[in-house]
Amino acid sequence: MKKLFLSIENLKSVSKTRCRVYQKVGVLTPYDLLYYLPRAYKDYREPVAVADILTDTQNVVKVTITRKKNPVYSSRGMQIFHADAVDDDGTELGITIFNQRFTFQTLEIGKSYVMYGKIIDNTHENRFEIQNPQLLKDMENPIEAVYPQTTGLTSPMVRTNIKECLQMLDELPFETLPAVLRDRFQLMSLPKALHTVHQPETLEEIDAAKHRIAFEELLRLELGLYLLKTRAEKKTEYPMQMIDMKPFRESLPFSMTSAQETAMQEIIRDMSGSSPMNRLLQGDVGSGKTAVAAAACYFCAGNGCQSVLMAPTEILAEQHYKTLTGFLEGLGIRVTLLTGSLTPKQKKKVCAEIADGSVQVIVGTHAVFQKAVEYQKLGLVITDEQHRFGVAQRNALAEKGGAPHKLVMSATPIPRTLALMIYGDLDVSVLDVMPNGRLPVQTYAITGKLRNRAVHFMIQELRQGRQAYIVCPAIAENEDSDSELKAVTAYAEEISKNLLKDWKLAVLHGKMSPQEKEDTMKKFHQHEIDVLICTTVVEVGVDVPNATVMLIEDAERFGLSQLHQLRGRVGRNSLQSYCILVTEHATEEAKERLKLLSSTTDGFQVAEADLQMRGPGDFFGSMQHGLPPLKLAKLTDTKMLHEVQEAAQYLLADDPNLQKEEHSALYMDILYLFSKYGMNGLN
Repeated sequence: MKKLFLSIENLKSVSKTRCRVYQKVGVLTPYDLLYYLPRAYKDYREPVAVADILTDTQNVVKVTITRKKNPVYSSRGMQIFHADAVDDDGTELGITIFNQRFTFQTLEIGKSYVMYGKIIDNTHENRFEIQNPQLLKDMENPIEAVYPQTTGLTSPMVRTNIKECLQMLDELPFETLPAVLRDRFQLMSLPKALHTVHQPETLEEIDAAKHRIAFEELLRLELGLYLLKTRAEKKTEYPMQMIDMKPFRESLPFSMTSAQETAMQEIIRDMSGSSPMNRLLQGDVGSGKTAVAAAACYFCAGNGCQSVLMAPTEILAEQHYKTLTGFLEGLGIRVTLLTGSLTPKQKKKVCAEIADGSVQVIVGTHAVFQKAVEYQKLGLVITDEQHRFGVAQRNALAEKGGAPHKLVMSATPIPRTLALMIYGDLDVSVLDVMPNGRLPVQTYAITGKLRNRAVHFMIQELRQGRQAYIVCPAIAENEDSDSELKAVTAYAEEISKNLLKDWKLAVLHGKMSPQEKEDTMKKFHQHEIDVLICTTVVEVGVDVPNATVMLIEDAERFGLSQLHQLRGRVGRNSLQSYCILVTEHATEEAKERLKLLSSTTDGFQVAEADLQMRGPGDFFGSMQHGLPPLKLAKLTDTKMLHEVQEAAQYLLADDPNLQKEEHSALYMDILYLFSKYGMNGLN
């Protein structure tokens, strides 16, 4: 089994060059290559009659050679070989081979061949013609796997290398799931599944092989996250005691919602235990997560400990600093800001105050976990997940203290099933009630014909001293030549000359430097800009309560959850706000998405619909860095999810740490995959 986990370079036909190519696609070992799965299959078992062929398609034909012609040469010196053939029905087929003398020479007149290749209609000779066919005379596998293509790596190369890996697997077969589970959930053995997915004998058996691999992908993820969580459940160095939270509640300029109260109690309960809290605070944009975070900081300070809140950008860090200062400093709790833009003198002063404990709450960017920053008594780490910090980044800050409590805030509503998989190492608190006084954002979907009317409505809001966003999906002309996307730069230039010529405009997009983005967002926040014309970079933008209109061009190009996140940039105070979705070429599916968004402001309802319509790719692919990716499993497959959870409970009930001999292969599999993608917490 050890051979499967050596470098891929140990395979006979893998050179140093090919090894580097494999590494680029994440294949480091023969074991990885076994999970480099085909993207499609070519079925060579059923030849098609020439008369039934569709032109410009790949086909399998069985023909007999009737004539071979002398080679001809193109003007560039290319050798072109021609032959005539007929199928069993007597229908003619031409054969053309470019620059492959050996292949042409193997063809014998009067002999039959099964061929695979592209068929074209040769109108000059009034017959079909197959070009550069692949001869299938001695095919080892009648169904051939086709692998993802990349420079320096072809399907035949991959097939050759995988054949050697499968031979290793035959010599050293291993199974990760006990027989009782395979029988219970009707799963193929792992060696058979891997053989079948790469070298199938029938198309029907491929589905069963993929089902086994997908099941195990989810099971590894579920068990790996469980093990991460149990590893984290060591004793904290700073156990906390219950304190009176009444002064905090009474200092707030509003009453906490029932959801905020519940979340606060869950956090206090966790922080009062002997194990570190590991909790996700999940809530829609504007649901009041920062107030709950402030309550956690107050509780922490009341126990003589420090808290840190880490945000992805300086502008957001400053925003959190201002909010937490307003909540806490009147209660005698000092809050400080630590970002990369501080001068060395300022940074030295802040670090000294953190080290001697004279500040209780520290807000900042990634600067808060740099080596030079030493905490006196770090009891709570809060991460703003808007920019999707991964597990490893959260842990880097947590290592600053003696197993501090951890709270992750996420503004992206996620269906609970998906949240349990993505954030399996965290307990979940949900804010599903909006604060009093917030009016739901009125959302309208319109066609381009009403765009000018929508802009005039925006101008009415601007005249009342409000601000607005216009979101476009492209940043340069002709980014997509097949569509008429509104490029941000060209759009801004055009609209500034006519409809919005009397207002101050600015552009914000992903190709700007971080400092340029920060400066632009700060100016918008300070109302030096009336209208911000931007790409989706504003999705994680600054809180501008004075902005009341969000106009989104080509809205059909966005997913539901992304549109909902964009809509969350307005409606940040008691003013009525509006989201206008402009579309030119909406499909029926896009119309359904926009109709749903216009009918609800419930982020969880939107997220459930988005998951069903588009699948979990966006949620899972980008939200959690450091976890093994899913290649076949679908988080929308609720039946499999339930079966996987049942299987996990069965295994863990008998062996909570997967240390028994019969679980050693599964444990090693989990360990290998999680460490490969940056998670070393299982070691």
